[in-house]
Amino acid sequence: MGTEGEGVRVIAGRYRLEARLGRGGMGVVWRATDELLGRQVAVKELALDLDETLSAEESRRQRDRTLREARAVAQLRHPHIIVVHDVVEHDERPYIVMELIDGGSLADRISQRGPIAPGEAARIGAGLLSALRTAHEAGVLHRDIKPANVLLESGTDRVVLTDFGIAQVAGATTLTETGSFVGSPEYTAPERMSGARTGPESDLWSLGALLCTVLSGESPFRRDSLGGILHAVVFDEIRPPAQAEPLLPVVLGLLERDPDRRLDAAQAERMLRAYRDTGRTPALPPGYTPTERDVPRPPAPLPTPPPSPSTTVETRHSTRGVLVAALLVAAMAGAGVSAAALLMNRDGEGRGGTPTSSAPGTSASASPSPSRSPSHRTGTPSPSPTSPPPATADRPSAPSGYRVADDPAGFSLAVPEDFTREPQGERVFYLSSGETFRLGIKAGDPEPGGPLAVMRRAAAKGPDTNPGYHDGRVVPATQHGHPGALWEFTWNGFSTAEGPRHTYDLCWEEGGRVYDVWVSAPVGKVREAKEYFDVAVDTFAAR
Repeated sequence: MGTEGEGVRVIAGRYRLEARLGRGGMGVVWRATDELLGRQVAVKELALDLDETLSAEESRRQRDRTLREARAVAQLRHPHIIVVHDVVEHDERPYIVMELIDGGSLADRISQRGPIAPGEAARIGAGLLSALRTAHEAGVLHRDIKPANVLLESGTDRVVLTDFGIAQVAGATTLTETGSFVGSPEYTAPERMSGARTGPESDLWSLGALLCTVLSGESPFRRDSLGGILHAVVFDEIRPPAQAEPLLPVVLGLLERDPDRRLDAAQAERMLRAYRDTGRTPALPPGYTPTERDVPRPPAPLPTPPPSPSTTVETRHSTRGVLVAALLVAAMAGAGVSAAALLMNRDGEGRGGTPTSSAPGTSASASPSPSRSPSHRTGTPSPSPTSPPPATADRPSAPSGYRVADDPAGFSLAVPEDFTREPQGERVFYLSSGETFRLGIKAGDPEPGGPLAVMRRAAAKGPDTNPGYHDGRVVPATQHGHPGALWEFTWNGFSTAEGPRHTYDLCWEEGGRVYDVWVSAPVGKVREAKEYFDVAVDTFAAR
């Protein structure tokens, strides 16, 4: 029996559980002391199926199976895989004793500081791929690769893959394959969703989704419902975020829906290490031609968009797999309780004022000082006619939930319906309630070097204009065929109450003028910010 007292338990006569570090879908993790060796460890208390209909013999088989799989994971030795010290059973419950990592998860890092620069993302990805190669060679699949299961050790930045709690030894029937869905839907490979095989390739798909999240702050498959997530993984066109461009060949190779054509771990790792060494976008391996990243759509009434003229849609997936996936999407979308349970596992901007230069990039992401509350704002929404005129080549159309703002400053663009206009000198802002989202626009005269030089100069001043500026990058871009540059960065915000923010900023030349459009938002709301930014630049029209 465990020793109880003041909330402390000793299990297996050796490990003193002292404080709960976290809870996941497969159990609770404790900070503990190994009293035999006098060292700090982490102990994972696995939650087993408590179905009272199971016989004592069936429950015992489940525990034995779990212990057998945990011991297989304990045999893995790799610098980027959590070290498992011991696997024990206490009061008919299995526990995994692991090294204690001093540091938070990758998910915490993204939540607190926003997206990660491509070079650092490549380092993290290469380490995880190396770890997966070792696991796969030993016949172990992880099956739940996601940012929450990656730890970053403080002081060393060591990347550690953890939580093999639902890992499967290849060929074994496991506790987690009794009919319930296990894993994180946003990071789950389509072949798993469709009921087809699960192999090492499925872990690699998950890593591709993780890289997108690391680079942009959010999984490309995040949707508002579980049914939407499943549909996005299995059917929707895959659109990696713009921030993934430096590593795009790796991301696309890992997010290949046909597992037979997916990049393997060794190829992807080599490509990421090449990017780290050279700073150049890695090339795909010779002879590798990725397919169109989509599969045939379900039958009507869902529409089937025409294929891209430059690609060929391969239909390697079985009809059964597609049908199963479609049924799964429909079933899970209607299963409110089950869907909710699964989703629980989911895991600058200088202040306003007179600019020192007329070039937009010198204060490219300027946003208003939050000096007055929204209730006292003097700005008003720009006029929006009840029946807007049809879109033309010179007038953008507004998506649902947006309105076209014909701004007196000489341009038009689509902004969210509830955003309020507030001019500040040469800048024009459209602000959400409480200024959570800040959309800014500025026009100026061209400067030497063009938009790319302008943005690089602004980025060089980033630490001076944006408190806590970090992870800034400037890359060439185009806007409706015009030369431009994209500046993206994270910073600490104007106050502790405001918190960390992320900024997207596009500058381009058009018609003898330089235009600058940016959106700033809390790091936890990068998805909405990116949408507002994309709509703004896509619908922008100079007049």
